[in-house]
Amino acid sequence: MATSAVARETVFALRRQIAKIEGTLPERLEAPAGAAPVDAPRNPTADVTLQNPTADIPPQDLTIVRRGLAVAPPDAFLRTGAEGLDTALSGGLPKAALSEIHGAATRDAGAVAGFALSLVSLILKQGPRLPVLWIGTAEIFREAGFPYARGLHALFGIEPEQLLFSEAPRLLDALWTAEEAARMTALAAVILEIRGSPQRLDLTATRRLHARAQNAGRPVFLLRQAGEPEPTAAPVRLVLSAAPSAPRETIAGPLAGSIGRPAFTVSIGKSRTALPGQFTLEWNPDERSFEERRTGEERAANPVPVVSASRRGKDPAAASGAVLAFPAVGSPAPGDQPSPGERAAHRRPRRAG
Repeated sequence: MATSAVARETVFALRRQIAKIEGTLPERLEAPAGAAPVDAPRNPTADVTLQNPTADIPPQDLTIVRRGLAVAPPDAFLRTGAEGLDTALSGGLPKAALSEIHGAATRDAGAVAGFALSLVSLILKQGPRLPVLWIGTAEIFREAGFPYARGLHALFGIEPEQLLFSEAPRLLDALWTAEEAARMTALAAVILEIRGSPQRLDLTATRRLHARAQNAGRPVFLLRQAGEPEPTAAPVRLVLSAAPSAPRETIAGPLAGSIGRPAFTVSIGKSRTALPGQFTLEWNPDERSFEERRTGEERAANPVPVVSASRRGKDPAAASGAVLAFPAVGSPAPGDQPSPGERAAHRRPRRAG
């Protein structure tokens, strides 16, 4: 028992040291049972000395995000609407940060782009409807194409004129454009789409993008196509692939042979505050939010809402009599003369030949 307790203390000390290096404050970690609380380290070079940064904020509303920023309010994160994913990410994706969305194969480019557009729709739903800049090389747009304008409005509520595209001839130009755009507050978000695993997309380049996003308070989404998962400065990396759409739900149950909402398989590939996990999300274009796919048992426990049948009141309406919209054929009303087009010669049956 003593050896086990020493091992737990050693593991916790290592986790605390890793948290310092990665930028997560120690309060994010769960201390072992019986461990004494340790004060957070102070930064002697900081401009402002925080004596008690959490004095006026309830403990349940505090979220530790990185070293140098003690606490962050809940609105610092972009909630997807899927409780499982948001809980695993400790509140959602950080708004003022670089987030990596990785597709392992070229065939996942559509799912990666659709997921990024869903996140943009969530951003525009919450704040001012500023334009979004999508940056990529000619190879990217030639391989994966451009989003369909009518689909942008129908599925994501994004007006075509709100989505701006920048096609760069080289990766170096695309990175420079993304760095300059990431510092602008006139954009709701910046999307940088990269194919493969280029050498120029290293830790230094991603650190610059992450720093620009933090200073501007705007998200930068790094879309990776058919590349190996390499170290980047993004606090969160999500691995995306398309998931089979479930049948449409009706009052009588799932409609066989139908195609339901767009679905994504989302895996947490890297996170400073979350463990690896996998989720199947469905995009609701009407509510503009994600929903985690439910199992058969959960659907049975939570059926589709159905309007209850009307009950007989105290004074039910009298039964209506027989109503004829048109007079019977061959029995014209007295005094009516058939028009030339309705004479008997024109009412003869068609000949089979």
